[in-house]
Amino acid sequence: MRRGKLRILMLGWELPPHNSGGLGVACFHMARAIAQKGGEIAFVLPYSAGHDCDFMNILAATNLDPLERFGGSAYDHLDLDAPTFQAPDGGFSIRDVQAKYAEFVVKHLEQSDYDVVHAHDWLTLEAGMAAKLEFGIPLVAHIHATEFDRSGGERGNPIIHEIEREGLIMADKIIAVSEYTKKLIAERYEIPLDKIDVAHNGFDPDDWGQYDYDPSRLAYIEQKKQEGFKVVSTISRLTIQKGLVHLLRSFALALKYNPKMLLVIAGDGDQRDELLELSAELGVMQKVLFTGFIRGQEIRDVYASADIFVMSSRSEPFGLTAFEAAHHGSAVVLTRQSGVAEVLLNVLKYDFWDEHRLADIMVNIAQSPGLAEDLKENIRREYTKLPWSKVAEAILGSYQSAVRGMATVQAARRAVGSRVGARRAA
Repeated sequence: MRRGKLRILMLGWELPPHNSGGLGVACFHMARAIAQKGGEIAFVLPYSAGHDCDFMNILAATNLDPLERFGGSAYDHLDLDAPTFQAPDGGFSIRDVQAKYAEFVVKHLEQSDYDVVHAHDWLTLEAGMAAKLEFGIPLVAHIHATEFDRSGGERGNPIIHEIEREGLIMADKIIAVSEYTKKLIAERYEIPLDKIDVAHNGFDPDDWGQYDYDPSRLAYIEQKKQEGFKVVSTISRLTIQKGLVHLLRSFALALKYNPKMLLVIAGDGDQRDELLELSAELGVMQKVLFTGFIRGQEIRDVYASADIFVMSSRSEPFGLTAFEAAHHGSAVVLTRQSGVAEVLLNVLKYDFWDEHRLADIMVNIAQSPGLAEDLKENIRREYTKLPWSKVAEAILGSYQSAVRGMATVQAARRAVGSRVGARRAA
């Protein structure tokens, strides 16, 4: 490795404000923290758009705009060959975009020099592998979610599984966002545990700035709160991974013991219609509010209006929304199948399938002001001690390990080559 700044080619699928989930948020904050510690970063995106980002160089692999790119989310369970994107000369698929992305990365590396390639999740792993094969650059694979997570623990898409398997095998170092994800990678993809580092995501309260909740923006919810209702919220993609069917069933059970509760489900996804129909079948539609996709001020308002935040995921590698909800004053409930549960203790936990347990938890918090206040106050002492700067330190350590490993392999190959050459000469 050269002396001076570490040069990092980071491969990702989104950044704020053009993100559709937590991956873009995590990439932004960790990249900034790494840059603050001296890393020099170029970040490749599959779309072209403006970003308020002066700490790294952002490169556009295609001329797609962010709205077009949302047809191929990093999070959804996809038909990869479907004509997701539209163009004047016809439709093209997410696999087409990935191919253009990898081609761009290879051409960029023909003109630029980096110490390490850092690829985030399956959508960029093929480009990362190409970089290593073509230029011998150490590859770090950062896994925020696997296809097993996205498909709710089911079999998932075999093409994505194969990309993940090949990328994880070829990577010089793997970063998992939790011990939960590390274990899943090791067991499902048969990767040695010592190849996988864990770097939990972080949270910097100062990033959220000054915020004053205006109750008039959510007049209906505030009216119900004045009538004694407690508000349960979740902010999530509406997909099988997030366990929202179980949450709805649990909420229906909870209403039998405490009818003065509202459930706010914020987000969008392929389960939207199913969840709407289920809320009607359960007879709770009048007490369930679906906001659709929200961002910015609307997200903060939903967080601030809630008494209880539930992350009901069937398989959640981390879960940044737990930090965000706690910061806005909610009592937090998590499934044990989540990575963030490893670092937050002042929460109530349950197994995603245990609908009666979740119903009991919601009722107990709603009817116990002392319990609710203890949860809200104590969790604040936890998430404020998990800054992104600590995440950056862990990632830089993984970079160093990957570079050393690659150097060792290259030295061994040179030694073997020298011995073979000597034998041939003799």
